[in-house]
Amino acid sequence: MAKLDIRDSRLWLAGLILIAFAATPLVALAVGQPYYVSLVSRIMIYALAAAGLNLILGFGGMASLGHALYIGIGAYGVGMLEYHGIVNGWVQLGAALLVGGLFALAIGAIVVRLKGMTFIMITLAFAQMGYFLTVTLRTYGGEDGRAVASRSDFGLFNLSNDLFLYYLIFASLAATLWFLARVVGSRFGMVLRGCKSNERRMLALGISTFRYKLVAYLVSALLCVLAGFLLANLTRYASPSYMQWTVSAELIIMVILGGMFTVFGPVVGAVVFLLLEEWLAEFHSSVFPQLGALINEHWLAVLGVFVIAVVLSAKSGIYGFVYDRSRRHV
Repeated sequence: MAKLDIRDSRLWLAGLILIAFAATPLVALAVGQPYYVSLVSRIMIYALAAAGLNLILGFGGMASLGHALYIGIGAYGVGMLEYHGIVNGWVQLGAALLVGGLFALAIGAIVVRLKGMTFIMITLAFAQMGYFLTVTLRTYGGEDGRAVASRSDFGLFNLSNDLFLYYLIFASLAATLWFLARVVGSRFGMVLRGCKSNERRMLALGISTFRYKLVAYLVSALLCVLAGFLLANLTRYASPSYMQWTVSAELIIMVILGGMFTVFGPVVGAVVFLLLEEWLAEFHSSVFPQLGALINEHWLAVLGVFVIAVVLSAKSGIYGFVYDRSRRHV
């Protein structure tokens, strides 16, 4: 792994964001706004999923529009088993990871052989199949989903405590980022990046690119399963909407917005995307009330313009842009 440089502005930005995550419950308690805990929990969960997707998108060059499927599998691992009276968190998480892993291996064995638009459309098709299959499961709420009466119980600790759940999400995100940093800096990561830049050359060197790409796809999917498991516990709800292609598209936007070629970039993308989404949806203006109403009604269009502006002005994403700007002033 590369040696850390304390002058690297990206390192400072990452540190500040992680400190803000760690301090959010204390700030929320001080200002009497418990909603902040729920909001930042959601941001960290989507940051975890986006970081997982970035392993194959940013470093492997595989743009998947189907990773929402694995978020849904993680959520229903909680919802379905809780419906049958199984609230043991180890069983729920283990079942979700097992099912998600089997799906990822089966789907990955097909799609990692593909490239470009074909890869995108096949992953989208599998995700939509999962979505429509879940909609038909009337026992578990069908298209309305179902509420989760009780959160996962891991024996020594129970996720019914909001504060404990928050720091579990935080710890999961931190561990994921550490793990991905190690993976990207390892021989596996170098081979994966080599597959993205010139797969023919990697094959000529005698490297089984299929195996590396399949493992990367599997790891990426399992991280999204974990995110779905945490999301179901946070919202106390399992819904087919978690599997919609729009969720996969949002993850891709978060990755691109923050920076595809960095481990921490997707976290920055998730923070900016979800905070901007929250702010625009609740935007009010006492000076220009009509403008405020217009933004409230068409906040998605405003968000889209912002994303396009960032992509056009900062090809390396917000996280990479901060680093590039600091280098110019050194």
